[in-house]
Amino acid sequence: MGVFKDNPELVLFASLALGYLVGKLRVGPLTLGGICGTLIVSLLLGAWTKAQVSDDVKTVFFALFIFALGYLAGPQFFRNLNRRSLRFFVLCGIELVCVLGIALGLAKWFDLDVGTASGILAGAATESAVVGTATEAIGELSNLTSAQISEYQGNVATAYTVCYLFGLITVVLYTSQIMPILMRVNLRDASRELWERTRRSGGLDADERPAMPGVVGRTYLVTTADGRSVAQLEAEHAERITVEAVKRGSVILDVTPELELTLSDLVLLVGRRANVIEAGRLIGPETPGVPGLDSPLATQQVSVTEKATEGRTIDELQRTHPEFYRDGVYVSDVVRGDQDLPANGDTVLHRGDVLTLVGARAGLGKLVARIGSVVRNDATDFIYLGLGIAAGSLLGQVVVTFGDVPLSLGTGGGCLVSGLLFGWFRSRSQTFGAFPPQAATTIKDMGLAIFIACTGLVSGPQAWPLLKEYGALLPFAGIAMVLVPATLSLVVGRKLLKIEKPLLVGAIAGQQCSTPAITAITQVAQSSVPMLGYTVTYALSNFLLPLTGPLLVGILGH
Repeated sequence: MGVFKDNPELVLFASLALGYLVGKLRVGPLTLGGICGTLIVSLLLGAWTKAQVSDDVKTVFFALFIFALGYLAGPQFFRNLNRRSLRFFVLCGIELVCVLGIALGLAKWFDLDVGTASGILAGAATESAVVGTATEAIGELSNLTSAQISEYQGNVATAYTVCYLFGLITVVLYTSQIMPILMRVNLRDASRELWERTRRSGGLDADERPAMPGVVGRTYLVTTADGRSVAQLEAEHAERITVEAVKRGSVILDVTPELELTLSDLVLLVGRRANVIEAGRLIGPETPGVPGLDSPLATQQVSVTEKATEGRTIDELQRTHPEFYRDGVYVSDVVRGDQDLPANGDTVLHRGDVLTLVGARAGLGKLVARIGSVVRNDATDFIYLGLGIAAGSLLGQVVVTFGDVPLSLGTGGGCLVSGLLFGWFRSRSQTFGAFPPQAATTIKDMGLAIFIACTGLVSGPQAWPLLKEYGALLPFAGIAMVLVPATLSLVVGRKLLKIEKPLLVGAIAGQQCSTPAITAITQVAQSSVPMLGYTVTYALSNFLLPLTGPLLVGILGH
């Protein structure tokens, strides 16, 4: 026992390892997940070892978690601030009003302390970040003693654990099993039908790649093109194909515009697939790959920063910059945020779009300098990361008074807002402030896991008295705070907003920020279509729900 008390880091990382092990245990379609498992294990170890972890550890790791969360969600969050997505915002509004109203009502009817009420809100809404923002806000209440603050912060973790378990089971079963029955829909068939409609626009699923790539290289044996020059051949196809190499006998010739093709030459063409096939008909029969004729092409991801490009199509961009045709550079992919767009000539471009350019290295370098900058995302920019977290911490210190109620975002809320803004600002050009998605996800997951473990270790000794006092209330609250907003959203989404059924089920899982729920839904649907609704509400709720922690604490604490 003394080893654990003298080495709290040992208990901390043991909580992480054992917690994630518990979180992997599966009962039917349900798993607790690593965060809930970590909280359960840390509560038990805290009660047993009485290990103490510095509050500064919690603060630092929570700031890292919440900033990374905002950074990852920022581009999608601001992209969804449009008229088309407003109907999904209504669902998030229903979620916020319901969970706050129910939490305040339960606090009043059952005379709950601010910590227990906040834990019920966090657990029933299945939003782990609320644990952090509420715990931090309780620590800022000036009318409480240090003993009361410690007790109430412990109650947040205990109430969260129980409510989360019942809320998780409820949201998974309700969205994946019961909602399709209520709507009288076969989720698998409806998803397939909706996917077929949207698929015509050229979209691909996340794990799909085109069977026929857009930019290709093919070799042809010259028969009908005998006597034509390279310049004539390229001009006949509006310079949409490029002659990259010519082999005459055993000699590889230097390709110049004046070079005339002769019978039996082997020609390597590069360009968009349709254009290359069309040009091949004028040259002669296609041949297998020819040793020595292959010409290496470079690939570069470029973020469009040129102001004049805004609103132009790919065809217009290529006409504006003759280097595309002269140097044989082609646009093979277009990515906007995390969405793949078809690289067709009529695709409209916006600043911040990432183009994948394919072509000879010399021509590629010149063109990149004209239209944008090479995307940098290979190493974390710690200058940008540090400034973002520092700005969020400062923002969290601002106190605004509504009536007699002082409210502040706290470090958590401030870092969430700064993360959203810094992530969105980075996405506009992607030439600075790199925070690779893998690194951001690791920081996010580890930050939350360590924060939760610290909270559980501190709260363990006082968990049992709370469970004895409110044992029956916590499961009821966990179920009710899922069913009420989800049912209202189902009715409003179908009757008023006319949201397609597969998208609506996914959106309701997203408003609850429930990854297990959307996993179960996609398994039932055997399709990723419900994810289209989930991502919109998930991004918004991930921003708004953590702010309910300080709001609830501010109202009840006052």
